Amino acid sequence: MDKKTTYGGMAVIEGVMMRGPHSVSLAVRKPDGTIAVETEPLKELSARFPFLKWPFIRGTYVLIDSLVVGMRALNKSANMSLDEEEEQLSTGEILITGIIAFVMAMLMFVVLPTALVHYTQRFLGGVLVQNLVEGIIRLAFFLLYVYGISRINDIARVFMYHGAEHKSISTYEAGEELTVENARKYSTLHPRCGTSFLLIVMVISILVFALLGKGDLFYRIWSRIAVLPIVAGLGYEFIKISARYQTRLWARTIAAPGLWLQRLTTREPDDPQLEVALTALQEVLEEQPQVAAVTIDNCAGGERLAEQTGTY
Repeated sequence: MDKKTTYGGMAVIEGVMMRGPHSVSLAVRKPDGTIAVETEPLKELSARFPFLKWPFIRGTYVLIDSLVVGMRALNKSANMSLDEEEEQLSTGEILITGIIAFVMAMLMFVVLPTALVHYTQRFLGGVLVQNLVEGIIRLAFFLLYVYGISRINDIARVFMYHGAEHKSISTYEAGEELTVENARKYSTLHPRCGTSFLLIVMVISILVFALLGKGDLFYRIWSRIAVLPIVAGLGYEFIKISARYQTRLWARTIAAPGLWLQRLTTREPDDPQLEVALTALQEVLEEQPQVAAVTIDNCAGGERLAEQTGTY
């Protein structure tokens, strides 16, 4: 039996999505105070196409798959969190919202930083310096964006659920019973968070983009979009290596900036939010009880075997 079982998740609107090897569970707090739960099986393309598990390829596949599963969970949670008499979002509205969000992300984090550096390159020196400046601008935009949206009450609550998700996963990895009391004492930060992955991708992109050479603005923009799968693949492998050796000083040092960044994307949750996150995790665990039991026993023995491969 494979002892490395994958459990992770993401915060959604008034809830948490948890993902296991074979299923996804979504728990959402309803306006009446009850917790609505939906669990569905995962359809893994990697089971049909084993090459998607190959190193460097699997990073891109995991990223795309996680985005698809995450967007579905986010949209579903939006409808689940509404009162029954409130009008739910249609499939068309959800699709349009997703397209707009993707376009805005490309404009803010790819097009705008690239354009700023392109039109000021004569003041910046060589390609490596230009890409370093571009990376700093991209990171600055990201930090400003996260800080800005964190000031919105609804987003601040999502960040609290993000913290609840991390606390729940840490409780599970420690081999403890999944209770609010046990989860409360753990940190809202986690080394395999998607926030840390984004930071690593931004750093790796500086080196990869430097290899693309110079060109006009059109080339600079589309070449960066084209190599994003390569950057994601390298970032994923880096995350796996650092997580495997997370007890080593060098791994903790490298992971530290990602943990610092999580202070912007997580908040301390309240007990009802922890209850929601733990409910979602427990639902996923019940879908594969034998695997869960083996993993918990090993974690209790000092091994942290949960290996995150999804949006965390």
